[in-house]
Amino acid sequence: MAGQARVTAVLGPTNTGKTHYAIERMLAHRTGVIGLPLRLLAREVYDRIVALRGPSVVALVTGEERIVPDRTQYWVCTTEAMPEGLLADFVALDEIQLCADPERGHVFTDRLLRARGTHETLLLGADTMRGAIAAQVPGVNFIRRERFSDLTYIGQKKISRMPRRSAIVGFSVDQVYAIAELLRRQKGGAAVVMGALSPRTRNAQVALYQNGDVDYLVATDAIGMGLNLDIDHVAFSSVSKFDGRRMRYLMPNELAQIAGRAGRYTRDGTFGVTGEAPPLDEGVAEAIQNHRFAPIRKLQWRNSRLDFGTADRLIASLEERTEDEWLTRGREADDLMALKLLSSVDGIRARTTDPKSVKLLWDVCRIPDFRGISHAEHAGLLEKIFGYLHEFGRVPDDWLSAQVRRIDRTDGEIDALSKRLAYIRTWTYVAQRAGWLDDESHWRGATRAVEDRLSDALHERLTQRFVDRRTSVLLRRLKQKESLVAEVNDKGEVTVEDQFIGRLEGFRFSQDKAASPDEAKTLRQASLQALKPEFHLRADRFYNSPDTEIDFTDQGGLMWGEHAIGKLVAGSEPLKPEVQAFVDEEAGHDVAQKVQRRLQHFVDRKIATLFEPLLAMSRDEALTGLARGFAFRMVESMGVLPRDQVAQDVKELDQDARGALRKHGIRFGQFTIFMPLLLKPAPTRLRLVLWSLAQNLQEFPESPPPGLVTIPSDASAPEAYHTMAGYRKAGDRAIRIDMLERLADMLRSEDSRGGFEATADMLSITGMTLDQFAALMEGLGYKAEKGERQKVKPVTEVVPEAEGDAPSEDAPADDTPVMDVADAAPAGGIVETPEAPAPAEDPAPAAEVEAVADEGIAPVDETADNVAKVDDGIPQAPEEETPQGVAPDADVAGPEIETFYTFTWGGFGRRREGGGAGNRGNKGQGKPRGGKPNTGKGGGKGKRPNKGGGNQSRTYEARPPKKDKIDPDNPFAAALMGLKDKQ
Repeated sequence: MAGQARVTAVLGPTNTGKTHYAIERMLAHRTGVIGLPLRLLAREVYDRIVALRGPSVVALVTGEERIVPDRTQYWVCTTEAMPEGLLADFVALDEIQLCADPERGHVFTDRLLRARGTHETLLLGADTMRGAIAAQVPGVNFIRRERFSDLTYIGQKKISRMPRRSAIVGFSVDQVYAIAELLRRQKGGAAVVMGALSPRTRNAQVALYQNGDVDYLVATDAIGMGLNLDIDHVAFSSVSKFDGRRMRYLMPNELAQIAGRAGRYTRDGTFGVTGEAPPLDEGVAEAIQNHRFAPIRKLQWRNSRLDFGTADRLIASLEERTEDEWLTRGREADDLMALKLLSSVDGIRARTTDPKSVKLLWDVCRIPDFRGISHAEHAGLLEKIFGYLHEFGRVPDDWLSAQVRRIDRTDGEIDALSKRLAYIRTWTYVAQRAGWLDDESHWRGATRAVEDRLSDALHERLTQRFVDRRTSVLLRRLKQKESLVAEVNDKGEVTVEDQFIGRLEGFRFSQDKAASPDEAKTLRQASLQALKPEFHLRADRFYNSPDTEIDFTDQGGLMWGEHAIGKLVAGSEPLKPEVQAFVDEEAGHDVAQKVQRRLQHFVDRKIATLFEPLLAMSRDEALTGLARGFAFRMVESMGVLPRDQVAQDVKELDQDARGALRKHGIRFGQFTIFMPLLLKPAPTRLRLVLWSLAQNLQEFPESPPPGLVTIPSDASAPEAYHTMAGYRKAGDRAIRIDMLERLADMLRSEDSRGGFEATADMLSITGMTLDQFAALMEGLGYKAEKGERQKVKPVTEVVPEAEGDAPSEDAPADDTPVMDVADAAPAGGIVETPEAPAPAEDPAPAAEVEAVADEGIAPVDETADNVAKVDDGIPQAPEEETPQGVAPDADVAGPEIETFYTFTWGGFGRRREGGGAGNRGNKGQGKPRGGKPNTGKGGGKGKRPNKGGGNQSRTYEARPPKKDKIDPDNPFAAALMGLKDKQ
């Protein structure tokens, strides 16, 4: 009956409706089989037939998938998986021109020669097969179908200028991925279709394109095999490909098969080249447009009458030649290559001694190498499977479970998931073979579930990498030419059609950079629909916000919360800066003015608050003459003024003027004239910003961390930076000016000519080690001479004090208020000035007091109890005295050596002449007067005895030194008295 059935060849180019016609003819019969070239296409046709007739009568059979209902009437298969001996009423073979394919051609040729329906057989393909079909199928009827639409060659185009609804074809995975990545950056993304994808992944990717989520498709030549997509233009990124053996150029008919996917039904299509592909030859382009190609002269063939007597006889039958001039033996296929490798293994040769074993070996060899690994490695896997089947009759569940479990992972990127998907296809193929597994239905479901999970994960990774979903959704709405819905949430995130496109930072819209330049302008315009009312709402909220929500940065920026909304710019005066608001033009003039006014109010109030003492002084009408002029100098310097810059002005101020200025908080120090309240962290930070603006600095220096007495001096900092920061540079470090003045108070009571050592108080207020303090003193103009001596052991036992040892209540406490040192020191340096009243018989001359006033040093009185030699900040007893309560230690191996520094005034500038207390010399730059022995010639003080002799520091105090007392009950009294007797 099959020989008498009607055989019809429906030939023509793409987009002629051949597959649709075959489906209609099959459904007109009670049973039917259709063979298709790709698993992807088989799934598409299966879905179409199921939609028409339901799933209960439609079967899908491919190498890795098998859905066969009990009442199956229609079989949709890949060509290799078509069942034999079914005797269906209708048989159709699609893409019959693949009979000439070097790899798979022998399968299609076998179906061409032997597959027949009992009532009707359709052969569908290109018109180039007319001669070959006529020669091999006697009595065949030919139907020529013309293309529904025109196909036009438009030459070369850049990918960036590729029209919408285009498919770009590459012939390698790397090429496909590179093109898809470029389209994502420039066009919002692309769907990816390759033959290696599972049907589930491929359908999900095609849905992205078909639904309009993306306008571009990047594919391999898999789209040339009957996939029906809404493609308007096909562009070839290459015209050569690797065919498994070598690189070769595509034939015109192969290019036409792919290019023919452009155009849908009656809608015309175009094709061309892009990227590095050269323009098509004029003759090739014309042949594709007119669908005229050289006819196929040879069909790939392999003998189908196989001999399973032995493995060698099977190989010989597969390699048998034919005398038919239309048929040629194809290249060695993968299954034959695997058979040769396995049959050479001694263990397998010993097992294949009967036809049943040989046929089993052949079935195993036909497992495709989905993984694309080496032939030897693939043969090793087949050897294991054959060994299990031959020995046990089944593949063990535990071994297969281990193989599947190792693959069942959805982590990783595209390449890792693609490899796992290829691996699972091997086991889905094994699960489809009847009789190979104990529980076939379980493993078919299990392997299919793993494939589905991997397919979904791969689709997700492909979409994440190659699709900017936000841009694609927005472009789809833009194509619909409808008004876009834009919104701004409470975080400032701007969305259009629920897609994030940027962020409103303060009063400036920062658009996301992922959008291509072509869409950026359109998206910005759409976002302004939501931004315009938001600008006004934010401006009102900002205008009414408290100052605590606004702040300035060290670089002069103005912040509202975490967003920059403006910056400070230099004004007419340092204390009158102006503001520049950061507001987009789209916000409008009213919003910009409101923001700028609010910022100006904030800055003005901030300056008025932090510099209130300074501004109050400038408004005091009681200040007249020189005092008023000096007050304006202080305002210009923002409350901190080096004394050497105004030494002459200070000298000319009388006591009344100085007193008036002191009422406003001005302190006349030895090195700096300043307002202590303006040295706090907040005024200092603002002063540095205002000063940097006035100096037109490109980068503003930052204020020092609060609470530090000294900081490293910055040699690269602009001039006057340390002064504005509230510090004075002294060598490698800078010391805070208020602490420097306290240090100067202490130094005044020392013998700066004869030399003195640092006290614990000096080290304490500076927070330095002895070596660091020496460097600081050298930076201030002192000479530091380093020395070593035997260290005196500290007291180890506390001796109770007698009542007479308590400090006198007349002695000044550490926090005793000091006089304003503007009237306490000469301009020439540091002099000794007692804080306690001098003895009546030796009063201090007025000239001496005036000299101290000019230096700005508050006198500090140190009693003998509080003065001690210091080593690295640790008070030590005088070296010539033996500590109370301690006997000499005769067992000590050797003396302990300590380091000390002796400081003498080094001087700045020219030396002072005369050295009198009233001689001001060089206005603060001369040599300080050291503490002198009381000679009775005025201004002298009582001196501390130099018990140890030599160059010892001398200090002065208002009360006589305490007498040493020894407790007679002390167990070390005898030893101590003996030591004194020896001295």
